[in-house]
Amino acid sequence: MKHNPKSTANASALTIAVVYVACRLLVGLFPEAMMTVAKSWFHGIDISLISAWNLSFGSFVIGIVSATITAWLVGYLYGASFEYFRKK
Repeated sequence: MKHNPKSTANASALTIAVVYVACRLLVGLFPEAMMTVAKSWFHGIDISLISAWNLSFGSFVIGIVSATITAWLVGYLYGASFEYFRKK
């Protein structure tokens, strides 16, 4: 059975879009908790010193579009690579 790289790309893009929206909602509702999570993901670096929250609609649109496109491209590359190596 042949694997379709576009299916993997579409699934990756949808997953990232959903995660992005959920993350944006969590940041809006619980900014301090999300800053603590972000700090833990960056090995304790205090990212508040180099960045401030920007929760504007424009920032949201740019973020979700760029993250979704990037996820689609990475998903397609992964799917195509998977198919290539599966044949070998």
